[in-house]
Amino acid sequence: MRAEVLNLKGEVVEEIELPSIFEEEFRPDIIKKAVLSIQSHRRQPYGPNPLSGVNYAWENWGPGHGYARVPRWKLGLRSVVVPQAVGGREAHPPKVQKKWEEKINKKEMRKALLSAISATAVESLVRARNHVFEGKLPKIVVDDLESLNKTKDVVAVLKAIGVYGDVERAKERRRQRSGVGKMRGRRYVGKKSVLIVVAQDRGIVRSARSLPGVDVVLAKDLNVEQLAPGCHAGRLVVWTKSAIKALGERLC
Repeated sequence: MRAEVLNLKGEVVEEIELPSIFEEEFRPDIIKKAVLSIQSHRRQPYGPNPLSGVNYAWENWGPGHGYARVPRWKLGLRSVVVPQAVGGREAHPPKVQKKWEEKINKKEMRKALLSAISATAVESLVRARNHVFEGKLPKIVVDDLESLNKTKDVVAVLKAIGVYGDVERAKERRRQRSGVGKMRGRRYVGKKSVLIVVAQDRGIVRSARSLPGVDVVLAKDLNVEQLAPGCHAGRLVVWTKSAIKALGERLC
């Protein structure tokens, strides 16, 4: 499988042979399993204090008072401690000892990564994620992209290669989150746009970080979640020539 390499003006400068990973079988089931496994490692354990609902001074009034014989708070009538009474403790609260991490075999994770990479070159899968682009896939750019130090230069390149329309789509669809999350440091929700994969960071990470929905990652750090946000494979990816070579050496 061959692909065109574009310069910073969007002109074809050469053709290269793609590594065999771009011909990998598409396995959405394994991709979903891998993404959920990655996300599970970010879950924060939560639960109440072990003494919640129990740490009371209580007494049982006994018979003859016309009240149920359950533990009651010494300073009032309220029932405490027992889960079957109104005002009592929670029966089975969440526990911080719970293990949230979902395990996955190394071979499955590798298979998921290969499948997610190959999905980025399938136009129907990329279109299914509502990405906006022009021209052929995959989008491969010369290594000069890694050295861009200004955001306006990155924007010019994305326009030249026909993917900046997807950045505008992400900008237009940014919205306020519904619910109490607005008060907890996550007021806005945005859409994922272009993923730029480079072999080395020579300024591109800093210059592209302010673009809506755009992520930049080194080829050695590439994972399944970045290629398939929300478990849906087919993200719009811009590769540098060196990143393609690094991936071939790492995964083939």
